[in-house]
Amino acid sequence: MLKSKTVIIAFTFLCSIIVALYPSTMHASEEQEMKKSLDLLRAAAKGHIEKKSCFGCHNQAFPMLAFSQAKKRNINIPSEEIKAQADFTLEFLKKNQEKYSEGKGTGGEADTAGYALLTLELAGIKPNETTDAVVSYFLKHQASNGYWKVTSNRPPSEASHFTTNYLALRALRVWGNPKFKNEIEERTKKSATWILDTSPKTNEDQVFQLLAYSELKADKSIIDNSAKALIAKQKADGGWAQIEDMESDPYATATALVSLHLTGMLTNKDKVFQDGIKYLIKTRKEDGSWFVKSRSKPFQTYYESGFPHGKDQFISVAASGWATTAILLSLAE
Repeated sequence: MLKSKTVIIAFTFLCSIIVALYPSTMHASEEQEMKKSLDLLRAAAKGHIEKKSCFGCHNQAFPMLAFSQAKKRNINIPSEEIKAQADFTLEFLKKNQEKYSEGKGTGGEADTAGYALLTLELAGIKPNETTDAVVSYFLKHQASNGYWKVTSNRPPSEASHFTTNYLALRALRVWGNPKFKNEIEERTKKSATWILDTSPKTNEDQVFQLLAYSELKADKSIIDNSAKALIAKQKADGGWAQIEDMESDPYATATALVSLHLTGMLTNKDKVFQDGIKYLIKTRKEDGSWFVKSRSKPFQTYYESGFPHGKDQFISVAASGWATTAILLSLAE
């Protein structure tokens, strides 16, 4: 009898170690917190299309990142809401289809076009005449020196050439029509040269340079070195900062974690990843959101989208989208 009890105790202890080392399911309390975060992102995405006529990277693309990972883990996101986001995005691009075909684009230029196509990709939309027009825009819009330039100055999410180039490269791969094959290959090579020859300066640069290396299927040693440089910037609190002299924040931390995980440089069992997730859980607000103070100068008319944090809500939506995505990645599919 004693031996039997000892075996049961030992087995229970072993199971607890396995659960700790290999987190794959959500505890009930964490599931409730995740639902809060996803509900706020759903409100922000819905609020944007009710209040605005233009596509919004912050309130559409970043929530969609989280929605796509939630669906992979059988967390219900109403299909009609995903469809509404896709329809709105596609309609925006369609209204500007002639501008894209002519290589002119819209406000936000390549970033807007890239994040809009990413939103459609995550929603499961198939290529069509409108997406062909946006692809042709990328091919015409690339600068003569070989890379796509960010035209906004809205740090951190719209202030990095690396972000713009990653979005463009991904768009060409996912949406490129075979008739553009030669042009796509030429533009991709030019962008790759710039990415390989340019040193990142900010966390956003490092995150999207790593993603771009992976997109380009760069040499493994290049990807490894890029990942190591990004990991080295993790602070003692488990987070990352947007720039060198700032403190850790949820946006920088979540983008770092997501990029390192999606490129296969970190698993959800690695200490670096788990420390980052702990930071995100610690900084999550009671309502399920993450707060980040805006560094961008406002130039558009302010509106309430249904997300908290007032005039800091748009970067906070972006941060919350990335942070929710990172936490979802810490779970098994």
